[in-house]
Amino acid sequence: MLPVAPSDMPRRSLCFSPGRPARPREDSTRPAPIPQSWRPAGGVGYSGCAAEHTHMRVIPFVKMQGAGNDFVVLAQEAAWGLDLAAAARAACARRTGIGADGLLVIGPSRAADAHMRMLNPDGTEDMCGNGLRCAARWLAAGGSPERLLARAPEPQGWTASIETLAGVRRAEIPRPGGPVVVEMGRPDFRPQAIPARLEAPRIVDFPLEVAGEALRITSLSTGTAHTVLFVDTLPEDEKFERVSRALERHLLFPERTSVLWAVPEGRARARVRIWERGAGETWGCGTGACAVAAAGLELGLLDAPVQVVGRGGPLEVEWDPSGPMRLIGGAEAVFAGRWAWE
Repeated sequence: MLPVAPSDMPRRSLCFSPGRPARPREDSTRPAPIPQSWRPAGGVGYSGCAAEHTHMRVIPFVKMQGAGNDFVVLAQEAAWGLDLAAAARAACARRTGIGADGLLVIGPSRAADAHMRMLNPDGTEDMCGNGLRCAARWLAAGGSPERLLARAPEPQGWTASIETLAGVRRAEIPRPGGPVVVEMGRPDFRPQAIPARLEAPRIVDFPLEVAGEALRITSLSTGTAHTVLFVDTLPEDEKFERVSRALERHLLFPERTSVLWAVPEGRARARVRIWERGAGETWGCGTGACAVAAAGLELGLLDAPVQVVGRGGPLEVEWDPSGPMRLIGGAEAVFAGRWAWE
């Protein structure tokens, strides 16, 4: 049995840098200008890059959710000069901040039509499928809170490429006002891709004892680390939190792992309970839904397409092994506001 990592194990935590390197587009070596519709209106204590004459920033935001996974969404210009790790910790706090599962920052990109960053409530940066769908909806509305809250329909056949921590991903909204479809890349079962400290080709149906429980785990990367446990029934709260927390921080996973408990309901559907690294229990996880589908197909338990149902509702995962996985689900604005942060 491997020991459990200490709770203060460090992970990647990045501050905002508008000049971070990126692969240039073939037709341009300069980042696209921020459209006027992306630029937030000024407010008390707000100056373009930083609050030079006051200690208070008033930051415009939109609150969005996809499959119950909720996010505070900022235009890049509104986030200029912020320590994004600290901002994520403050904004995502349920009792003292806005409250969310993550902070999204959206702006221009040299590699794609737009760039998305997602930071967890603990300030660590990660890839996020539900966040990617919310970013797509935000972009389709030009970043306009009014259009987002009015559920204004997008142009027919809207598409965009979005740069993420896991690479450039294609997003589309085939039907105005309908579900958002995003390409999620191919699942990777190699331990070095997760990453995991194991000298083996893959971690598939692997026996592991965690917190006094004998588990069989399947670990993989769908742009971020996930460990899937197929079980007969979803665990009750005490076991879920105790085992998920210990498995997240197990020394097998140097950068931690999210944990998905999954119960197959036939060959085309699975019900899940989700523990995300850096966030704890969440109602939905897009990369996690892809991980459950990929693990289920690998173990012969599921067939594509797969409907993955969390507490926040269903997500559809399509996958032809010759191409990328596709994640399909809703994304919507909940409210907009201005956040005072010192």
